[in-house]
Amino acid sequence: MASGPSQYAVAEALALPDTYFEAFREDMRVKPDLLSAGLTEAGFKVFRPSGTYFITTDIRPLGETDGFAFCRALPERAGVVAIPNAVFYDHREEGAPFVRFAFCKRTSVLEEAVTRLKMLGG
Repeated sequence: MASGPSQYAVAEALALPDTYFEAFREDMRVKPDLLSAGLTEAGFKVFRPSGTYFITTDIRPLGETDGFAFCRALPERAGVVAIPNAVFYDHREEGAPFVRFAFCKRTSVLEEAVTRLKMLGG
């Protein structure tokens, strides 16, 4: 690791007790399940993550096709933010109907987001 600040961070992390990492691992197992289930219930097509803090969704089942427009309007519509996946594509049109949500949040924040997102269709 080349970065000095990162070396200090790793040294601090290595000094943490195993219980910290066990709790973190369980937290990161439960949160994607919670958000994935809620997004599915809200009408999104959900792509389950394998190794990230983000859940990618397809917004077409909600009658949406433009991830940029959807994400711009989402804070006002539901008080939730998402990231348009098209920003990661060389050919943005291929990623247009996909948006992602971060699940590295407090459980209460995820629960509130799910409640708000379920109201999009109603």
